[in-house]
Amino acid sequence: MTTAKLATKTLTVKKENGIAEVHIHVNKTNSYDLDYYQELNAAIDDIRFDNDIKVAVLMSDMPKFFSAGANIHFLKAADPRFKTQFCLFCNETLDKIARSPQVWIACLEGHTVGGGLEMALACDLRFMGDQAGKIGLPEITLGVLAGTGGTQRLARQVGHSKALDLNLTGETLSPDEALRINLVDRVYPQEEVREKTLEYARVIASSATYAASNIKLSIMNGKEMPLNAAIRYEGELQNLLFRSQDAQEGLSAFIEKREADWKGI
Repeated sequence: MTTAKLATKTLTVKKENGIAEVHIHVNKTNSYDLDYYQELNAAIDDIRFDNDIKVAVLMSDMPKFFSAGANIHFLKAADPRFKTQFCLFCNETLDKIARSPQVWIACLEGHTVGGGLEMALACDLRFMGDQAGKIGLPEITLGVLAGTGGTQRLARQVGHSKALDLNLTGETLSPDEALRINLVDRVYPQEEVREKTLEYARVIASSATYAASNIKLSIMNGKEMPLNAAIRYEGELQNLLFRSQDAQEGLSAFIEKREADWKGI
């Protein structure tokens, strides 16, 4: 068992038993600026290079908000060129999540709007409390679009016409409504969502993690490819798994009718 903790001004990373908990604590609404994204970027890099970490959970320490998105006063004061580079940096940071071997889960216990939803969309899975509040992309009410992946990741998640509808209206949804359109993957009772999310993470972290990593990469990278190329990519990842110790152990354990002793290699 390994335990480590790293705290910065806007977030804290706790590592234990193959799981990294990334706790956001920017301010009461977790409305962020460049400092937060620089610290998030560094945290993602640290997790990506940590071979012991198999699952990362992004969560908020604020009682009513996962995140309200970018700090409006920060954006208003910045010149257009800076804002453009800020969005580019945010997108580059979030894209690392999709390209990382770890499975990332967003634990949504409060309002998740604007850039907060864009962070959650960059994660592989989204689990939400049934009393967590609203979720959506209201950027059109500010005269802009959801520019850190909101239009693109939302369309890939819920379909192009529904994403267009939500972006054009700025409508925010309840947790149950979000579940119905596949915006979130699971909705739990509010008082249980964090523990249920961590329970899910523990199951993944104790499973065949080398296979889990390649399943994640096959799906997340493959969805951007033509089907024939994605099938070939899937096959190459499967070839790696066939050669792994875990594959040999899994087959042996099945034949011998025992629990597998996974090594993650």
